[in-house]
Amino acid sequence: MTDELTTFEELELRPELMKALRNMGFTEPTPIQSRAIWPLLEGRDVIAKAPTGTGKTCSFGIPLLECFRPDCTDVQGIVICPTRELCMQIADDLRALAAFMPEIRIAALYGGQPIGRQIVALQKKPHFVVATPGRLIDHMNRGNIWLGDVYTAVLDEADEMLKMGFVKDVRKILNATPRDTQVALFSATISREVMNVAWEYQRDAVEITVEATGSARPDIVQYALYATGDDRVNTLCRIIEGLDLHRTMVFANRKVTVQWLCKKMKAHGCSVDCLHGDIPQSQRNRVMEGFRKHRFDTLICTDVAARGIDVDDVEAVVNYDIPDENEYYLHRIGRTGRAKRHGIAITFMTDADEFRMRDIKKYTHSDIQTVTLSDDGQLVPETDNKEA
Repeated sequence: MTDELTTFEELELRPELMKALRNMGFTEPTPIQSRAIWPLLEGRDVIAKAPTGTGKTCSFGIPLLECFRPDCTDVQGIVICPTRELCMQIADDLRALAAFMPEIRIAALYGGQPIGRQIVALQKKPHFVVATPGRLIDHMNRGNIWLGDVYTAVLDEADEMLKMGFVKDVRKILNATPRDTQVALFSATISREVMNVAWEYQRDAVEITVEATGSARPDIVQYALYATGDDRVNTLCRIIEGLDLHRTMVFANRKVTVQWLCKKMKAHGCSVDCLHGDIPQSQRNRVMEGFRKHRFDTLICTDVAARGIDVDDVEAVVNYDIPDENEYYLHRIGRTGRAKRHGIAITFMTDADEFRMRDIKKYTHSDIQTVTLSDDGQLVPETDNKEA
């Protein structure tokens, strides 16, 4: 057995799981998959740092399903994640992996959905549960779920989840599992909060770091464009038309900006919809489904609302507002350039934002080229060599 996986065939997985991988279009492991799957299959605890969009779900999903015990009717594995959108996405991915294993039952538990529907799902004795911390605690308190037979607990986007204040909930969930439960932490950054959980619940964990370089680095060309005031709306519409973009995500810092921008772009005749925290869950689901199924071209959203939106074919990301934190910049642009596709990221800025953009450039080690917009909506390098 080698330290790193080079082909899925090396794993000698269940035929049904191999068939699902081929059906999903997976031909070779990504760097995080090549390094995480082996130790997880061996029962080792894992703490993995990897960029977004690198195949983390399959890294823990394959071991979960491969170790499935048909004789056990209790919950065998749990995946905890910070948002309802990510919860639904992970559950969908696990169901795709289990497409040819009809005996496996998977349930998703998250806020914003009627709890009665989830109670019915739990009464059907799911083998694997994907959940947000608050809703899982709610079901635990009601006696709807028992975690005493869980052999693997996964924390996905652990840094974001703990930063959002779910530390006590996560501890309560892990305390409800057996002492020898395998614990896997997947995170874009390894914060102090993540390390505290690792020290408390993991034993001799395998530490994995996959940097955003080489094959793990998304193919994203990054630009900075000077645009101010209401002119940004016209500029954005010209870019979408000029570059013939049909899959674009636009990020703004505030909900009111998202709503206003969506209204303005619709008035310009753009095919657009939006997501923010005040939108009811049923409407959020419709918007997300519409974007995935190409019912509109441009999705405008806040950082929190975009969590869990996993769409492989986003052509471009536009930062209508410069993000408040450097890490948000990486999370945003990581929505494009996935699945070995080419992507572009454009950030609107003013003269007052030059220092902020230099800070982002230094933090991300990115080559962000300053451009202007031609009359036909094309991005043209600055002639005065002004750099972001």
